[in-house]
Amino acid sequence: MNDFLYWWQNLPAQMDPVIFSVGGFAVRWYGTMYIVAFAVVYLLTLYRLKTEKTNFTRAFAGDALTWAMVGVVLGGRLGYILFYGLEGFFADPLGTLLPWASSSGGCSFAGITGMSYHGGVIGVVLAMWFFCRSQKKGFFESFDLFIPALPLGYTFGRIGNFINGELYGRVTEASVGMYFPMASTLELRHPSQLYEAFFEGIVLFLLLWALRKKSPYPGFLSGLYLFGYGFVRYFIEYFREPDAHLGFVFLNLSMGQVLCFAMMLAGAAILLLQKKPSPGR
Repeated sequence: MNDFLYWWQNLPAQMDPVIFSVGGFAVRWYGTMYIVAFAVVYLLTLYRLKTEKTNFTRAFAGDALTWAMVGVVLGGRLGYILFYGLEGFFADPLGTLLPWASSSGGCSFAGITGMSYHGGVIGVVLAMWFFCRSQKKGFFESFDLFIPALPLGYTFGRIGNFINGELYGRVTEASVGMYFPMASTLELRHPSQLYEAFFEGIVLFLLLWALRKKSPYPGFLSGLYLFGYGFVRYFIEYFREPDAHLGFVFLNLSMGQVLCFAMMLAGAAILLLQKKPSPGR
């Protein structure tokens, strides 16, 4: 038991974020997890198209996810700058947007080159809205097609964070704690990335997947996802270390909790507003 506990607590220090390198080109776990995440969402969506009655085609699903990939990358990066890194942007705008072009010769703002989940959501919503308009498809009907699979794909992103040793939790004395080499202090911390992977990923996936055929109206699954993710993430934030350059931003709440509260409000609004019958029905 002691051997297992030692292995568990020191596991983050034993993981290499690089899968393999060829010359100066490195294939990293985090980027690979993004690819795996989109592949999982795509395959599960194709399963829905094959086994359920929908008004969508395989080509539509593939094109929509391509737009979503662009949205999540651009939205995630810009959202991080807006929510977490404005100070770095004002100090070095080009280096913050394009870290490899930083005037300091490296990554700007103390090496912070992160992605924001909430920014990624906004980016995907905007990308899907423009795509659905171009295809003359209903926005919520289209979003609901992908939503049940989305949390399972998200699970892999958090596993990528865990392998990177980033977004670690707060200090704890519990045996579940781990030592994260990138943390400011060498103390046991909650593996909050794994908490998120399980609750925001697997648990939310099982719920939405079970309800996918019982959706009473367009937007139900989308609203439920937004509210459910925001609700779960809000409480997990109590175990996650706040961003060092922000700390607690409002009433002892982290920026993640503030954004999750807004996310819950948006989800609740969709559930209520979409439930109302359209005029003339």
